[in-house]
Amino acid sequence: MIGLGYVGLPLAVEFAKHYPVIGFDINQQRIDDINTGHDSTLEVEDENLQSVLLQNPPVGKGLYLTSKLDEISDCNIYIVTVPTPVDKNNRPDLTPLIKASQSIGKVIKKGDIVIYESTVYPGCTEEDCIPEIEKASGLKMNLDFFGGYSPERINPGDKEHTVTTIHKITSGSTPEIAEEVDQLYKKVIKAGTHKAPSIRVAETAKVIENSQRDINIAFVNELARICSHMNLDTRAVLDAAGTKWNFLKFSPGLVGGHCIGVDPYYLAQKSQEMGYHPEIILAGRRMNDGMGAWIAAQVVKLMINKDVAIKNARVLVLGITFKENCPDIRNTKVLDVVKELETFGCKVDIYDPWANASDVKHEYQREIIPTFQMNDYSAIVLAVAHNQFKTLDFSTRSPKTVLYDIKSILPLSIVDGRL
Repeated sequence: MIGLGYVGLPLAVEFAKHYPVIGFDINQQRIDDINTGHDSTLEVEDENLQSVLLQNPPVGKGLYLTSKLDEISDCNIYIVTVPTPVDKNNRPDLTPLIKASQSIGKVIKKGDIVIYESTVYPGCTEEDCIPEIEKASGLKMNLDFFGGYSPERINPGDKEHTVTTIHKITSGSTPEIAEEVDQLYKKVIKAGTHKAPSIRVAETAKVIENSQRDINIAFVNELARICSHMNLDTRAVLDAAGTKWNFLKFSPGLVGGHCIGVDPYYLAQKSQEMGYHPEIILAGRRMNDGMGAWIAAQVVKLMINKDVAIKNARVLVLGITFKENCPDIRNTKVLDVVKELETFGCKVDIYDPWANASDVKHEYQREIIPTFQMNDYSAIVLAVAHNQFKTLDFSTRSPKTVLYDIKSILPLSIVDGRL
């Protein structure tokens, strides 16, 4: 297993219940942390992790972790689960994927299979990744080694839809390998598998899953803006519309994380390379990427309505993770709200009981405060629906303190505004 993050570790643990598995990651600190028997991402329960962990390379079933490339040279199947982010210009960044492929190329043998799980654009596996393996190894795909693609469907923080209970797409570089890959995953995926007719089909299926959700959320985000101009409560409108049996129930909000806020750019990039400019996909991205700034402007308007001086006003933002009850801070769009408030001259504090302070400092150069007093702030923005925030007593805030609820989890009667 190449990459031991939110995707790789849960899958490695499940495979380790049936096979000898070696987990490889270039981050030695991550390996040391997992070897204590605790997963800091909280995707794998301690008992489940500890039941398969080994301190030496496995002979039978079990999971051994390493950052040493030579220790994975005896493996027969390599599964790549490294991140596929976008750069500052929203262009696909294949650096982790290319480096992983080059590493595999140094140890791969004849007859081995390389399966990619990272979300990519159609054609990436065969056009970008496999050539790196061939170049580093001197071997040829479908002659000396084989390829496969089985896109990850991990939903961070979700304890109901876990790796074994989510239907899995599989594919292979030949019909025979496609069947072998499918049977491999069937061993651990209780929900079953779907064998796609080609790697390209599997890649495209994955990237449109999140593009579809992105577009649907963009629609309700636009609805929220329209309702704001009409002085209508968006949630009331959605609740009413939701009584129709075929109305799709999406909620407005910040669209961050490692999937929905990223994957559409992969599809758009490939589409543009082929000469087609995608209209709806990129329009949805523009709408969702602009929500942080729009929300910040709404908060500032509410502060002005309460005669609050904006410059140097103290604002408390509750939550920095990209979703509720989860420590995942990847591509969090809460930061867009923070940055926009700062352009107005506000002094912003961030509080989040789920986020790791050192990770936030390293990734975003931001501090998380350990505690707070509500009456110290001119505005409070509830950005993430952590369970801890649902029970806070907001009555202790000053009457002039603006309370804005992005997630609409608080009673309408106590908030000054919500999305």
